Amino acid sequence: MKIVTLIGARPQIIKAAALSRVIKNRFPDEVEEIIVHTGQHYDANMSQVFIDELGIPEPRVNLNIGSGTHGWQTAGMITGVEKILLDEKPDYLVLYGDTNSTLAGAVAASKIHVPVVHIEAGLRSFNKSMPEEINRIMADHVSTLLFTPTETGYQNLLREGFRPDNPSPFTADRPGIFHCGDVMYDNSLYFKEIALKKSTILKQLNLEDQAFYLATVHRDSNTDHPRRLQAIFESFLQIATTGGKPVVVPLHPRTAKLLEKNIGEKLYQQIQKEDKIRLIPPVSFLDMIMLESRCEMVFTDSGGVQKEAYFFEKPAIILRSETEWKEIVEQGCGVVADADKDNIMAAFDLFSKKKDELVFPPLYGDGKAAEFMVSKMLQNR
Repeated sequence: MKIVTLIGARPQIIKAAALSRVIKNRFPDEVEEIIVHTGQHYDANMSQVFIDELGIPEPRVNLNIGSGTHGWQTAGMITGVEKILLDEKPDYLVLYGDTNSTLAGAVAASKIHVPVVHIEAGLRSFNKSMPEEINRIMADHVSTLLFTPTETGYQNLLREGFRPDNPSPFTADRPGIFHCGDVMYDNSLYFKEIALKKSTILKQLNLEDQAFYLATVHRDSNTDHPRRLQAIFESFLQIATTGGKPVVVPLHPRTAKLLEKNIGEKLYQQIQKEDKIRLIPPVSFLDMIMLESRCEMVFTDSGGVQKEAYFFEKPAIILRSETEWKEIVEQGCGVVADADKDNIMAAFDLFSKKKDELVFPPLYGDGKAAEFMVSKMLQNR
C-alpha cells in the first residue's frame, strides 16, 4: 500500500510521527509512506526541528508555499499536491486536522479520485468564522475513511448524515467512520519518557517542577485584534505579579511579530520588565511535553495544547469563545474564558483552589489509535 501523508504545520508534523512510527515498526513490508510538506509553516523552529526530533521520514517534496492570503496559499497547495498525486498514484492521501494544507489536500485528491483519509475527523467548534471550521468540514465531506478521536466527534458526523453502517469497501460516496482514539495521545505516551531523559528546558529557564504556568497564543482571532491580545497579556501580567509564579510563553512567530504593536507600548514594556513573564522562542516537541507535564496550569488558544494539558492532567484555560474538545470542559478540566480578562482571572482563581480535586478519565483512547488506522487502511485497499 502506498500512502501520501500531507503535512504543513507544526501540529501535523507531530501527529504524523505516530503513523510513521507504526508503519516503521509494525507494517514495514506492507506500507510505503511518502511525506509531502506544503511549506505552510516555513520557520525552521516551527517545522524542521520537529521532523528531526520526532524521527518521521524526511519529506520527499516540500512545496515551499509560505504565508499569504487563504486563497493564494490554498491555491498554490492544490496545484502542487495534485501534481504529486498524479505522479505517485497512491492508494490514499492522509490528512491531519484543519489547516489550509488539509483543505488543499482534500480538494486536490477528491477531484482526481484519490481516496482521502482524514485523521481528527468530526471535530466542530460550530463557529464558521474560524477558517479551521471550514477546512475540517470540507475535508470530512470528501473523505473515504474518517478517524475521529472522540465520541463527540463521532456524534457530530452522524448528525451531518454520515452512516455508521456503511459496508466496506468504503468510498467517498460510502465512507467509513471510526471512533478510535487520538494519535496525539499515542505520541504523548511514547515521547514523555524520552522528554524526561533529553529535555533540559526546565533547567534552561530555571523553572521548578509544578511551580509555573504555561501559555500559548497563536490564533489570528487573538493575535490580530489589539483588544483581545491586550486582555490576554494583561491577564498574564496580573497572574505573574500577584501569583508569584512564572508564566512561560513560547511565542509563535505571528504573535512575536504583532505583540508590541497590538498590545501597546506601555503594556509591552511592563511585560518586558516583569521577570516572571518568560517570553521565549518556539520550543521543540520534547521541550513542550516537558513544560506541559511539569507546569501547574495551561492557558491556550490551541486545540492541540488543550488536549495535551488533559493528557498530563493539567487544567486548561481556553483563550477562545468555543472549543472542539468539549469533553475537557464537560469534565470540569477546562474553562472557555475567551479573550476576556475577568473570565481568565475567574478561571485562574477556580483552578488555583480546586486543581487537586480534578479528575482526568481516559477520554482519548488506549494509545494505539495509529495502529488501528493503518490496519483499517490496509483492509480497505
